[in-house]
Amino acid sequence: MTEIKRIAIDTSKSVFTLHGIDGADRPVIRRDLRRAGLIAFFAKQAPTEVALEACGGSHYWARVLSAQGHTVKLIAPQYVKPFVKRGKNDRNDAEAICEAAGRPNMRFVPVKSAERQAELMVLRTRELLIGQRTQLVNALRGHATEFGVIAGKGIANVDKLLEMIAGDSSIPPVARDVLAMLGAEIERLDTRLGEIDAGLRAQHKANPMSSALAEIPGVGPITALTLVTEIEPCHFQSGRHLAAWIGLTPREHSTGGRQKLGGISRAGNERLRSLLVVGATAVIRHAKHGSKIASAWLLKLLERRPRKVAAVALANKMARIAWAMMSTGELYRGVPRQG
Repeated sequence: MTEIKRIAIDTSKSVFTLHGIDGADRPVIRRDLRRAGLIAFFAKQAPTEVALEACGGSHYWARVLSAQGHTVKLIAPQYVKPFVKRGKNDRNDAEAICEAAGRPNMRFVPVKSAERQAELMVLRTRELLIGQRTQLVNALRGHATEFGVIAGKGIANVDKLLEMIAGDSSIPPVARDVLAMLGAEIERLDTRLGEIDAGLRAQHKANPMSSALAEIPGVGPITALTLVTEIEPCHFQSGRHLAAWIGLTPREHSTGGRQKLGGISRAGNERLRSLLVVGATAVIRHAKHGSKIASAWLLKLLERRPRKVAAVALANKMARIAWAMMSTGELYRGVPRQG
């Protein structure tokens, strides 16, 4: 019986494509399987290495196949793409996954537990609801402007805007009803977000590491919880590797011994990068000589660099500090005194 070295799976909605190789890297399995038959197929296989792209549902399949005794490796899609041959199809994609998994320097995505994914789902649902609320507020402001009703920007001015709409008799009744409906939807989302935030605050207080990370200037409860749930510090060699994974380091295009750096790479976790940059921007906004949250390094940086550039640099430093705290268990040491 042929010993299988590795099986790669190209997942889809209903039909999965498998590509397996033997010890000599020769293809021995090339077939399609319905989703319902995947578990039964691997239950009959001897424990082997299984490779998948880190996409929707991959962490679930990694947990299921790991429970059957297989060694599962998840690969980021951008690391698989260079191995796809001409003519993209499911068979070629599965073969590319198999080839990428065999590279000695390949980076793999850690498999998340069901509990960790549940925690991330809360944070992502909160982000989704905030986006929906922003859309509704923009729609409300835009429609109200068509009737000459204008209020200040921001969520805090929505109630005032709704009062102005209700008190303006020149607005047709049909329009007032629709605008009131938008206001009711915004209120409903505010209530949902309040419930989610209350649960996240309790989760933040109950997590010692999250509470410790919140001591870093610019890191609040949401950012701290996102760091704790998204990051496994043992999978990064240093804080710089974490910052690069988040996308807070310059994009490099060097050749011939000449180093050429561009803007930030914007790789990795977009939401985490956004939270860190927003937090860094808040620190810079309140940075003053003698301020408790402004270090001498930051003040000197602001003297020679634009604020947006300084915000990215500070976000990079915040990520490195977070990695050091999560790796060693040390507490935040505070901002060094100036002068």
